[in-house]
Amino acid sequence: MAGRIRQSDVEEVKARTNIADIVGDYVALKPAGVGSLKGLCPFHDERSPSFNVRPQVGLYHCFGCGEGGDVYEFLQKMDHVTFGEAVERLAGRLGYTLHYEDGGPAAAETGNRARLIAANAAAEEFFRERLGASDADAGRRFLGERGFDPGAAERFGVGYAPNTWDSLGSHLRGRGFTAEELAASGLVSTGERGSAYDRFRGRVIWPIRDVTGQTVGFGARRLFDDDKGPKYLNTPETPVYHKAQVLYGLDLAKREISRSHRVVVVEGYTDVMACHLAGVGTAVATCGTSFGVDHIKVLRRVLGDDSGIGEVVFTFDPDDAGQKAALRAFGEEQRFAAQTYVAVGPEGLDPCDLRLKQGDAAVQHMIDSKRPMFEFVIRQALGKYDLETVEGRVAALRECAPIVAGIRDPALRPGYTRQLTRMLGSELGEVQQAVQQAARQTQSGRTGRPGQDERTSGEARRDGTDGAQRAEPAASLANIGSDPATRLERDALMAVLQYPQHVQAERVGALVQASFSNASLAVVRDAIAANIDQYTGPGWVDRITNDVPPPFVDLVRQLSVAPIPARDEAGAALFSTSVVASLLDRELLRRKATALGRLQRADPADREAYSAVQRELLEIDQQRARLRGE
Repeated sequence: MAGRIRQSDVEEVKARTNIADIVGDYVALKPAGVGSLKGLCPFHDERSPSFNVRPQVGLYHCFGCGEGGDVYEFLQKMDHVTFGEAVERLAGRLGYTLHYEDGGPAAAETGNRARLIAANAAAEEFFRERLGASDADAGRRFLGERGFDPGAAERFGVGYAPNTWDSLGSHLRGRGFTAEELAASGLVSTGERGSAYDRFRGRVIWPIRDVTGQTVGFGARRLFDDDKGPKYLNTPETPVYHKAQVLYGLDLAKREISRSHRVVVVEGYTDVMACHLAGVGTAVATCGTSFGVDHIKVLRRVLGDDSGIGEVVFTFDPDDAGQKAALRAFGEEQRFAAQTYVAVGPEGLDPCDLRLKQGDAAVQHMIDSKRPMFEFVIRQALGKYDLETVEGRVAALRECAPIVAGIRDPALRPGYTRQLTRMLGSELGEVQQAVQQAARQTQSGRTGRPGQDERTSGEARRDGTDGAQRAEPAASLANIGSDPATRLERDALMAVLQYPQHVQAERVGALVQASFSNASLAVVRDAIAANIDQYTGPGWVDRITNDVPPPFVDLVRQLSVAPIPARDEAGAALFSTSVVASLLDRELLRRKATALGRLQRADPADREAYSAVQRELLEIDQQRARLRGE
């Protein structure tokens, strides 16, 4: 059994890791105030970004769905790995050597998911080396005939699977992988008699990587006539490979997609290669499945798809299969905030063939000559009818009116209504009426637009109840109230948690002695008081998080990542000092009112007691003056 990773190593790896770098592999993050980043939440579908990351404190939190935590929890939830695997992955990224208690094994030997990833990495290395072997001539010829030289093959990690039964399996078993691991990874299959054999044989191989660049599976293209398998063969579903959630080329394209707010969705591995080599570095492709909802969720996060300024360009073959794919994509088009387009090559050429015949510039021109998705779909629909007949025009109008009614930008609908009128040869009023009727039917039958938060009352309840007997919700910024006293206490705690370097320890010592009107925030105050000897030290927020009762953990994390009203570090410093000073001033004012009450009740004849209260009032006034800088 694997040994336990030393706690000191867990903390060191976390301290050395910038959480923004890790989250940025999955989500396009944008500045959201000083020290804060924001993006579309990867844990639920949303239109406006509510997912916040604070690198300085090492935490993330979504104010839409409530998910939050540190970098380890992010990886655990995103990639379904164990805590130990998350630590090992980040340690490997840093080149940090972990130590295990009880003489446990090294990191490379622990974790089922890690073993499957390691098996895929070893298989990729094997395939790439074999592309240069003498028996891989068919593979090299296939690539060369499509315009890909050895440099292109190296760039995309393309390899070759020998046309033998057990070359890969034998190689990986020699590297220490078990038969069970090879079967779980999908690299080998089992025959009717229980014997194992390589899944990929005599084929060109493309490594399929997740958004972080880890190889999770493979796509393979048939080369030989006696191969009776499918033209393209992919890794089956495994614990690390889920074809509905993976896009080929996304690991290479993600930064350009995030920068340019454009993604080009093509239909195959060679098309992705051709686009990238032609200068279209935002191309991706699905892996053996249709473009679907899960792919959209992935792309929206990478695009930062919340402003509507982005572009999603689909390329489809002009044949029946391509038209069906276009219609399927159009069915999900409304899930994007970005504008969607279709690009079709001259003579129906796909990007790979177009580059081969006409060069890189032709591929770029093909993408730049895109047409709006709804225009493409309208033309496809009209092509099914005989527009020379009244019946054909009526049927075409019935099909096309909902398409025009569904155009998200209302400024475009009148223009496309007129264009549809010209294409049909009908009266403008007739087409306008049909579009308006389609819009009314769409609105009456729609409970919410796809892509928005569409959680039912049951789905929105995280406790799993039907609402009749619900447990008290955990404390959060959403339910603590918003009266002025609570806001002041909230902001003061945010300052102490997020910017301890700007709040003097002496003032924090006074703050934790102050009275709080909000009971939930008072719990956080008490945790700060219990750890004040570690103030500004490493893991400051972690100490508070670990000290509060479980129902208050999310509240601490929210306070630690919530944006503050400041544009730069100087503004953050001013906010932090002033809000803590205001809370202390409020506390001094409360103490003054209490002292004045005692003074009124004091017996003037008791000069000593009377003078003591007067001295206390004088000291309070002096402290308030110092707070105000007077």
